[in-house]
Amino acid sequence: MTDTRVLIGSPIHQQHPILQEFLTALTEIKNTTFSIDYLFIDDNTDQQSIHLLREFSDHTPHQTKILKPSHMNHQGYARDENTHIWNHQAIWKVAAFKNRIIDYAIKEEYDYLFLIDSDLIIHPNTIKHLIQMEKNIISTIFWTKWQPNTNPLPQVWMKDEYTLYPSALGEQLSDEEKNRRSMEFINTLKNPGTYEVGGLGACTLIHANALKSGVNFNPIQNISFWGEDRHFCVRAQALGFQLFVDTHYPAFHIYRSSDLNEVQEYKDENTVRISPIEVNEILSNRTGKTKNNKLTLSMIMKNEASRYLERILKMHRNYIDEAVIIDDGSDDDSIAICQKLLEGIPLHLVQNHESTFSNEIELRKQQWEETIKTNPDWILNLDADELPEAAFTTEVTNLMNQSDMDLYSFRLYDMWDEENYREDKYWKSHQSYRPFLLRYQPHFDYKWQKKRLHCGRFPANIFHLPNTTSSLRIKHFGWADEEERAIKYKRYLQLDPKGEFGWLAQYHSILDKQPKLIKWEEDNTKH
Repeated sequence: MTDTRVLIGSPIHQQHPILQEFLTALTEIKNTTFSIDYLFIDDNTDQQSIHLLREFSDHTPHQTKILKPSHMNHQGYARDENTHIWNHQAIWKVAAFKNRIIDYAIKEEYDYLFLIDSDLIIHPNTIKHLIQMEKNIISTIFWTKWQPNTNPLPQVWMKDEYTLYPSALGEQLSDEEKNRRSMEFINTLKNPGTYEVGGLGACTLIHANALKSGVNFNPIQNISFWGEDRHFCVRAQALGFQLFVDTHYPAFHIYRSSDLNEVQEYKDENTVRISPIEVNEILSNRTGKTKNNKLTLSMIMKNEASRYLERILKMHRNYIDEAVIIDDGSDDDSIAICQKLLEGIPLHLVQNHESTFSNEIELRKQQWEETIKTNPDWILNLDADELPEAAFTTEVTNLMNQSDMDLYSFRLYDMWDEENYREDKYWKSHQSYRPFLLRYQPHFDYKWQKKRLHCGRFPANIFHLPNTTSSLRIKHFGWADEEERAIKYKRYLQLDPKGEFGWLAQYHSILDKQPKLIKWEEDNTKH
C-alpha cells in the first residue's frame, strides 16, 4: 500500500435501485496502490436509499462519513423516463454540496478527490488508471441519450456550455463544418485515449494541487452558463489547470430507470477493457511477420447467389490465400458458387442447416472459431455484400507485410444503388472507421461482447492490439436494392422492436423515399 489517499465524494438524492448499483460498483474498485475513504452528503427522500447508505457505511472496510444537509429543500429537481429537470435553486444547492466535499478533502489532506454522481457505475480500474495519468483534473467519459431515441453524447465538451467542436477565436464556421468537427470529436472519444477538453464533470478525479489552488463550484457572477460544472471548468482554466477526459474505462450512466436493464450488459462488455500498462504485458508474446503472410477470407453468407457473391468472390481470389465461409442456412446455389469461384484456393466451408442470425453473437463466434482453426496469419472479415475498392488488390500485401500493426480499420460506405452512397443524420457510417483486417495473435486472450445483435464481427478487445486506419474504402451493397431494404426493415423491427441493440429511428429511415445520396468516386491517387 502506498501513501496515496483518495476521497470519493458524492452528493446523493437518488432512487434506491439506482443507488444500489452505484454503491455496488464502489465496492468493486481495485485499490491496491492507494487508500480510499468516502464522504456522502445524504440528501435523500427515499427511505430505502437512506438505509442503503447507512448499510454501506456499516459494512465497508473504508472510513465513511455521511453528512446531512443543514436545510432539506428538494424543490426544483424532477426526473422521468424522458429527462431530468433542474432549476437554478437545485443546481446551486448541489454546487454547495460539492464545495463542502472539496473543503473536507483539503482539510483532511487527501491527495485526490474523486467526485462522482450517484447515477454512475464505474469500471473497477477507473481510479487506479486516472491516477496513473498524472493529471490535475481528469474525468472518465460516459455517454448519455439526453432525449429518448437520440444518439448518445459525451458529458464532456470543447467550449462554452456544450459546444462539441473546436474552433479558433473569431473563426466563422458553416453548419456543415460545425457538424463535421462535432462528429470528428465524438468519434475521437470512442477510441481509447486521454484527450484535452474544455468542459467535464460528474465523474472527475481532482488532484490536491487543484483543490488547494481554489477550484470550486461557486457561480461566477459575470457568466450565465447553466450548470455548476461549467463554472467549475471556467474557474479551473482561469487558474491555469487543463481539463482532460480519459476514455479507456467509460462509466455507465443510469439516466433513466429503464437504463437499469442495461447494467449487466455494461459490466459484461467492460470485462474486456484494460489499461495501456496492462496492454504492454499482453503484447509481450506478440508476433509479426514481414513477408510471406497468408491472408484468410472469413465470411458469413445466406442465400447470396442472386446478389453480389459472384462479383465479390471474383475480386477476393486476386489476393486471398484461403477462405473460411459459414453458410447460414442457404437454400439457393450460394455454396456451389463458392466452390466454383474459389477453385484452387483452400476453402473451409461450414453449413448451418438452420439460420442462427437471430442470435448474431453465436454466429460470429462460430465464424471466428472456424477461422482460427486454419491458423491464419491475417483475417479479412467481410460479409458477402461488402466489396473493397479496386486499390485494395495492390495495397493489401503492404498492409500485412510489416511488424508494427495488427489491425486495420476502414471506412464503410452504405451504397443505396450501384453508384451512390447515402449520407444523412441516420446514415454516416463512412465518417468513422471499422475493423476489417486483423493479424491473428495466438497468445492473445480474445473476448466478445455479450450482445445478441450488433455484437461486432471480431472479438471486442482487438483494439488493445497495435492498430491504425487505412484510407482504403469498402462498399456495402446490403442497402443497394429497394426490395431488400424493405425486407431488412421488417427483419430489424422483428428482431429489435424497441431499438435495444440498434437505433430505432435509423430502422424507420430505411424506407425514406428521397434520401440524400452522394456519387461514389474512385480514388485514383491510390496505387
